[in-house]
Amino acid sequence: MDSAQGVKTGMNTSVFKEPRGVMRILQFVFSICAFATTTGYTNKVKVEYSCNSTNTGKFELDISYPFRLDREGSTVPCDPPLDFYLLGNSSSDAQFFVAAGVLAFIYCILITVVYVLFDAMYQSNDHLPRADFIATVVLAVLWLSGSAAWANGLSQIKMATNPSFLTSLCKQIACSVSVGGSFSSLDISIILGFLNFFLWASDLWFLYKETSWFKMKQSSPNMAATA
Repeated sequence: MDSAQGVKTGMNTSVFKEPRGVMRILQFVFSICAFATTTGYTNKVKVEYSCNSTNTGKFELDISYPFRLDREGSTVPCDPPLDFYLLGNSSSDAQFFVAAGVLAFIYCILITVVYVLFDAMYQSNDHLPRADFIATVVLAVLWLSGSAAWANGLSQIKMATNPSFLTSLCKQIACSVSVGGSFSSLDISIILGFLNFFLWASDLWFLYKETSWFKMKQSSPNMAATA
């Protein structure tokens, strides 16, 4: 009987039936989806040029994470040669967003281990629920700020890769520019980012109820009524 009790207190899988456990699973899944759709994105800018009737050609420029567009370019072999480079650098916005996703992913794993293996300690120690609550506040803020920053970065990428804008970079030569694919998956990553913010922010109420702050607040009316 002692061993059965030890197993029960040592591994608490019933936490996944509680809101805090369910929310961690959702946060884990959606954090992976958010940063995976950003880091896994690839696209190409296709440029066809014509210096004269005999000197024509084409080249492609990659659009991919971390979206340092100003490093993507090619020299057009006309007379004189033309350096054709994309404009803009959204790497800081993209990396901030991905960092928020990776941190959230790691934290979900760590705190789930605490819930499952050390739940007795979590329930009896006032500091652990408070630390969990504060860490969730920080990650919710990171998701909000990271998603807003990445939304701004993506708008800059769309402007910098607009075919009509890129055509103007050809200057003295004739060229046509097209983008190989759409930015729909990156749009989805931003939606997932704000969804993650909602998940982490809505989890705060459930975590707050686990803290001594809430328990003290609940016990105060009872003590006053007894007195």
